[in-house]
Amino acid sequence: MSIVPKETVEVIAQSIGINNLSPDAALALAPDVEYRMREIMQEAIKCMHHSKRTTLTTDDVDSALNLRNVEPIYGFASGDPFRFRRALGHKDLFYIDDKDVDFKDVIEAPLPKAPLETSIACHWLAIEGVQPAIPENAPVEVLTAPCETKKPEQKDDGLPVDIRLPVKHVLSRELQLYFDKITELTVSRSDSVLFKEALVSLATDSGLHPLIPYFTCFIADEVSRGLNDFKLLFALMRVVWSLLQNPHMQIEPYLHQLMPSVVTCLVAKRLGNRLADNHWELRDFTANLVATICKRFGHVYNNLQTRLTKTLLHAFLDPKRAMTQHYGAIQGLAALGPNVVRLLILPNLETYLQLLAPEMLLEKQKNEMKRHEAWRVYGALLHAAGQCIYDRLKMFPLLPSPHAHAAWRNNARVVTASPTSRCTLYSLTITKKLCPL
Repeated sequence: MSIVPKETVEVIAQSIGINNLSPDAALALAPDVEYRMREIMQEAIKCMHHSKRTTLTTDDVDSALNLRNVEPIYGFASGDPFRFRRALGHKDLFYIDDKDVDFKDVIEAPLPKAPLETSIACHWLAIEGVQPAIPENAPVEVLTAPCETKKPEQKDDGLPVDIRLPVKHVLSRELQLYFDKITELTVSRSDSVLFKEALVSLATDSGLHPLIPYFTCFIADEVSRGLNDFKLLFALMRVVWSLLQNPHMQIEPYLHQLMPSVVTCLVAKRLGNRLADNHWELRDFTANLVATICKRFGHVYNNLQTRLTKTLLHAFLDPKRAMTQHYGAIQGLAALGPNVVRLLILPNLETYLQLLAPEMLLEKQKNEMKRHEAWRVYGALLHAAGQCIYDRLKMFPLLPSPHAHAAWRNNARVVTASPTSRCTLYSLTITKKLCPL
């Protein structure tokens, strides 16, 4: 028995202009109408489930009609609920009470906004756990309820200025205590066993990445204030070394803040205020630290080594700089590799030795400290040139053993009968430049 009564079919026929539909025809059409309706509703329910919804909408019915290649229903969509009225003279017949719409009101009504095309816009929601203050992200004053109404500040010309508060970086209580303990050991107890254990913790422990910006600011502040404290500077560079060794930290975004502090400990004029401070060892350690940074992060920042070598070369070739600065620049360039020495130091070696030679002689330089610094620079040049020569010798096959009549002279150089090898001539040329005395 059909749920759709034949009276409904007769009313629909009368609405489309068919007034002579027989009762038998209406009774035969009712089951087919019910079958078609069930088919459409089943497809509409499928569309609803695919849309992850639990409420059937008119859009689902339209989608079902499109799937069945049926002409869609035309008309105006309304958010108001349908109002059904009972037909007079019929017990089970209902109809929708349609409201008459004035055509003039429809024409004069404002046009709706044009729908926007579907698009995708990418932006940084958070970088290394920190939410950047960009227009796409909600500002802090929106996330937190305002405690009092504040008027926007104004410029001199009367225009309002929109000031946004910085994004807060929340640290756990454990990380705050850890940071305070590390900084305390670095500043006051850098020669203790506990500080060495702290360095091992910095180099191996995971979960310390949120502390990188705090360590970076701490190192920069202490280096700028403590150039006269040798122990503090050495401890800070050891902290930097431990941070670089930790595989769980991504320190690349903070290199631009860290590199000035490291370069300062390499080419500063004075590190420490006591004669007993071995600032030469600090410069050697920092030179290896700089080379490690360039080796690990040179592929991330293409101009990192270029800018660093330019800074060191300028310090090396400036005659107004102190010998300690020249020493740091030479050690930094030498740590970057033999190719840097061959391209930047050796071409300027002869001219530089002409300026260095008077500083090494007792007759011309009476100040013992400056004379010692000059000899330190001379030793750094010897070491750098020796590394370069050793690297070039690897390109040649093994040299034959010296002749039996080789003799030692007083200047500790071996002289053979036929010094015709290219590598021998190359090494003798560098030796003559480095040993003009």
